[in-house]
Amino acid sequence: MILDIVWLILGLALIVYGADWLVDGASSLARRWGLSEFVIGLTIVGMGTSAPEMVVSVIGAIQGNADVAVGNVIGSNIFNVLLILGITALILPIPVTRENIRRDVPLNLFVTGLLILLGMKLSIFSIGENLLSRWDGALFLLLFIAYMVFCFRSGKTEESSSVDVPGRKLWVSLLMVAGGLGALILGGRLFVDNATDIARLLGVSDKFIAVTILAGGTSLPELATCIAAAIKKKGQLALGNVIGSNLFNILLILGTSAVITPLSFQDIDWVDLSALALSALYLGTSVIVGRRRVVDRLDGVLFFLTWIAYMAYLIITL
Repeated sequence: MILDIVWLILGLALIVYGADWLVDGASSLARRWGLSEFVIGLTIVGMGTSAPEMVVSVIGAIQGNADVAVGNVIGSNIFNVLLILGITALILPIPVTRENIRRDVPLNLFVTGLLILLGMKLSIFSIGENLLSRWDGALFLLLFIAYMVFCFRSGKTEESSSVDVPGRKLWVSLLMVAGGLGALILGGRLFVDNATDIARLLGVSDKFIAVTILAGGTSLPELATCIAAAIKKKGQLALGNVIGSNLFNILLILGTSAVITPLSFQDIDWVDLSALALSALYLGTSVIVGRRRVVDRLDGVLFFLTWIAYMAYLIITL
């Protein structure tokens, strides 16, 4: 027990410091390359912090376990918006740009809706089956590539990469990003494994552990990164991290997993899909309806309370 606690604390320390390094390094790269912090958060940070989900889902697909691949992505996307973005907005209202309103937030809503439609009996080549087919997976991968190319081409800020950028050297920034991602992933693994061991020693059921510790474990990198970004008043990086992670999870991770093996949605119930749809709708309405161009603290409270309600449902129905 004592050793588990020591490793747990070490894991938390790696998560905290890794998030700090990642945010500072990514912000430095954004200035140096003339890219917006949102695009850096969407691409480098978003994909990097989604590495745990990628590993879990692809391994699940290779082993023929669709429940792991699908459940991991749906759970992570719900966690990303309702809990992570909710907490981030409570710390610091998140500014939203015109491009976010016209492009990124609607795309998150569209891709989420497409996943639900294709998975629930409307698969392009599997009509009538609760199945995400290989062709659906290929469609997701093509959408992912197109969006990434578009983001890099349109994500230039008014700053030029030729402008003298104060601060650290390029190799230092790259090392901070790589080291931060590595610390986040390792720290998250240490935290999940040892928290699970401690919970079992305390007599907590495996089902409860799966719904709480393991469900959120793969999203710890996103949570730590967004909190660090909020504290450093880099709301756009936090928003880019959440939207990037969600799109990465659906388009690349589920796309790759479905190409490996068709993914069944048979065990995904209406409450899970409703929570997923609500998370995308909440984000959309918070920035589009009423034109505020900000995800404020009231939005954060709504996100967080909805996540609490969803978790309560899962625990009650164990």
